[in-house]
Amino acid sequence: MKLKILWPGKTRNREIRSLQEFYLRKINQLAPCELIQTKEAKGIPEKFANRIKEIEAFGLEKNFKDDYIICLFDEGKEMSSIDFACFLEKIASNSSRVMTFVVGGFLGLEERILKRADFILSLSRMTFSHELSRIMILEQIYRSLATMKRRQYAK
Repeated sequence: MKLKILWPGKTRNREIRSLQEFYLRKINQLAPCELIQTKEAKGIPEKFANRIKEIEAFGLEKNFKDDYIICLFDEGKEMSSIDFACFLEKIASNSSRVMTFVVGGFLGLEERILKRADFILSLSRMTFSHELSRIMILEQIYRSLATMKRRQYAK
């Protein structure tokens, strides 16, 4: 199983960036995982939300190839951690495609990115910052891989 995680822009918050690096190291001990920080739309007022999402979508799309695309979206399917681990294990056993997780910027994802997804996942019905969502998906990926490899996960 090979994993790829895409999101626009760099993580600005130092504490969140530290957690991001922590989980990426742990994930890479269990499966190859590449983090790609794509072009972020900068200097454009938020009232031009469609333009911002369009710029960010273009940067994300350049990295898709023939991947199994999982987009994070608040209206996606919610799962327990065990269900998520089973879901990833099923994809890994039925396909050799790279599993690519796509996290949107502060305005979310452009509609065509969502339409291109093989699966749309919601972390919760609650709203989280895009930087916090990055940590949450990394932690859940690590938890799932540990479960799949029958490793103990600290609770």
